[in-house]
Amino acid sequence: MGDVLREIGTIARALDSISNIEFKQYDLTKGQYLYLVRICEHPGIIQERVAEMLKVDRTTAARAIQKLTANGLIEKRMQTENKKNKQLFPTANGLKIFPIIQRENRHSAEVALTEFTEAEKQQIAEFLTRMRKNVASDWEYVKKGNQRRY
Repeated sequence: MGDVLREIGTIARALDSISNIEFKQYDLTKGQYLYLVRICEHPGIIQERVAEMLKVDRTTAARAIQKLTANGLIEKRMQTENKKNKQLFPTANGLKIFPIIQRENRHSAEVALTEFTEAEKQQIAEFLTRMRKNVASDWEYVKKGNQRRY
């Protein structure tokens, strides 16, 4: 069963590496495209929620968001009800890049799922969603400073 996670990791790293190379021309490096996509999909989202969606720590998210802001792809705005939280919005430049990222994502999915039937594609999606949900509780547990028991 360990081979399943190894295969998923290999696929994820390969696609991330391809994306980082292809999006370098837009000043998107080290997975920053993932943050831009989530912010474009959820305008007004707060940084903590982006970190939670991507399953990264707050420091990693802060660094990526800072670079996206510096590159003029997103902007931060104060929340009216909670001044501590800043909402994140894509800029016009960020919105121009978003369809390019979506197109690359669709292409990568098509390549990865070549020769799979529609039923198999649906099954894979369902299995991966279940796996993500299974792992989410461990991620939350460890993120809070706890250690899993093996």
